[in-house]
Amino acid sequence: MRVAAATKSTTAAAEAWELLMQLLHAQRRRFMTIAQEFDLAPQQLMAMKALGLQGPMPMSELADALGCDTSNVTGIVDRLEERGLVVRGSAPHDRRVKLLRLTERGARLGREIGTRMSEPPPAVAALSAADQRALRDILRRGAERAAAR
Repeated sequence: MRVAAATKSTTAAAEAWELLMQLLHAQRRRFMTIAQEFDLAPQQLMAMKALGLQGPMPMSELADALGCDTSNVTGIVDRLEERGLVVRGSAPHDRRVKLLRLTERGARLGREIGTRMSEPPPAVAALSAADQRALRDILRRGAERAAAR
């Protein structure tokens, strides 16, 4: 992979963003490998991770977490439900709202997925401890600003 070279017209922020996108793009293959390890489609993997981290949630919230339409979530959940990983039920506050939760088997798999996906990629793991902390702190501040918008 070729690392983007800075030009005089490139701002530090633009260069940082380009480098971050390159790092994330390089991890696509790793993500696909993890999905295959668990015999899940990528969207199913992300749904399992979201439900594992956030607990039971309405289908509309899962759609938001996955960045897709609620109609797409129906198919994703159908396949997870067929495998005994997720169940749908009515929300206590409104029976029209379909609440998704992991089954016991799904929760075990969700923990495995969470562990596997939280392993830093080699490019980050190879950084010094001080660089890892600096990267974490910078990205945390960026994420906090993004969430505040």
